[in-house]
Amino acid sequence: MTTHDQKPKVEQVDDKAIRFPFVGLFKGMWLTLKTMVKPAPVTMYPEVQEVPVPRARGVISLDTEACTVCMLCARECPDWCIYIEGHKEEQPPSKPGGRPRQRSELDRFDIDYSLCMYCGICVEVCPFDALFWSPEYEYSEPSVSNLLHNKEKLTEWLATVPEPPSLES
Repeated sequence: MTTHDQKPKVEQVDDKAIRFPFVGLFKGMWLTLKTMVKPAPVTMYPEVQEVPVPRARGVISLDTEACTVCMLCARECPDWCIYIEGHKEEQPPSKPGGRPRQRSELDRFDIDYSLCMYCGICVEVCPFDALFWSPEYEYSEPSVSNLLHNKEKLTEWLATVPEPPSLES
């Protein structure tokens, strides 16, 4: 038998599709109407404030006592949004007859949140645990130029940082 002798295949048509041509349309419209009647699963923000989960990434807070002005956070930041300035002060010797030491004092620590991409590299790279994630998320400003927060504002957010989870259970 050659290929010329074969009859072309005829596709069969579903009888239901012929009898009820708009079933799919009605199912879709029913689902749309059912969804429209349900309340929206969102939090209406200004009236109801959402409670963030523990250890949420909100803003970066600063512990000025722990900061040694090593500038690792500013150097590792991919956006260059951290600005640090400091100076050295001479400390008296800890023991009588000892040598005076120098300690770095923090003058300026600013984070420009209009540039920050919240990657957390600065928090991870800090060797003295001076930077923490705070769950605060209400820090918007009417102008982008006001998103440069200084060390006083970053220190205020330190009070909202939750305790870290215990290492052993």
